[in-house]
Amino acid sequence: MRNLILGGARSGKSRLAEQLAAASGLPVTYIATSEPLDGEMNERVRLHRERRPSDWGLIEEPLALARVLRAEADQGRCLLVDCLTLWLTNLLMLDEEQRLAEERDALLDCLGSLPGTLILVSNETGLGVVPMGELTRRYVDLAGWLHQAVAERCERVVLTVAGLPLMLKGPAL
Repeated sequence: MRNLILGGARSGKSRLAEQLAAASGLPVTYIATSEPLDGEMNERVRLHRERRPSDWGLIEEPLALARVLRAEADQGRCLLVDCLTLWLTNLLMLDEEQRLAEERDALLDCLGSLPGTLILVSNETGLGVVPMGELTRRYVDLAGWLHQAVAERCERVVLTVAGLPLMLKGPAL
């Protein structure tokens, strides 16, 4: 089962993803895409670590997400990726169009064939005002297109608002 959980900042999407992973009854590997480069991000990472069960595995991978998913996916395992928009930001900031396209295509290509349970978390950034800066507009566009493509490949898509799951596609939680 492939799950996509979307939501804004502090919407409860990561907490919901962690609850879904725990409820799977499978061994869980948490795949973190962030690169904590400042104090505020370090604090967010700390809070996420404290909330996760100690028996969950952890892989930190900011760029080669498809490679990690292919290597780690197994019928008897749950993979939780948090989050796709940080991964996209990492690739965008490399300023290597070819690498961004290759990594995005690799992710989309592998999603349909991964065994086991997959939970993908991502920030919904397209609900607000169109940003003024070119880079920010590009990011919002890329995130929106990525979400559409990933949602198409997932059996369940959930939008999280104020800690509440809104089912967009697939079976209820």
